[in-house]
Amino acid sequence: MVQLAVEESENPLVPPIPELIIGLLAFIIVFGFLAKKLLPNINKVLEERREAIEGGIEKADAAKAEAESVLEQYKAQLAEARHEAARLRQEATEQGAAIIQEMKAEGQRQREEIIAAGHAQIEADRKAAAGALRRDVGKLATDLAGKLVGESLEDSARQSRTIDRFLDELEDGASKTEATR
Repeated sequence: MVQLAVEESENPLVPPIPELIIGLLAFIIVFGFLAKKLLPNINKVLEERREAIEGGIEKADAAKAEAESVLEQYKAQLAEARHEAARLRQEATEQGAAIIQEMKAEGQRQREEIIAAGHAQIEADRKAAAGALRRDVGKLATDLAGKLVGESLEDSARQSRTIDRFLDELEDGASKTEATR
């Protein structure tokens, strides 16, 4: 029973002291090895990863800022281009209206010239026809008068005076008839 008492005095949860010292020494050796070799590598990888993430965020922020500035530039250029297009449309409209006005004026001028030339041609044709008619009527009248009188009225001065007097009387009669209408 003595042995039972000794065994009962030892607690099974508490290891023996030599095992505890050996376990503690082994733990310190393993911890020291991990702290000297593995921990710096882990810290290095974690630092690189942190720097990569921070660098990526900074790059993303810089890219975002650059994209926003480019977007603002494009918006400004687009607004300027729209303004320029509106101005060009306005100028084209004004130039078109001016050209139309010039063409109308040119057409009116040409029309007036054509009408004036037509009137002048009509007047020249009327005078030529009146002259030809005078000669023909004069010739016929002198021939008829010569046959009625029985003698020739070949004297050109007398013939010309007689024809002119006769035609003037006809024109006066025609003018009075038109005036009464």
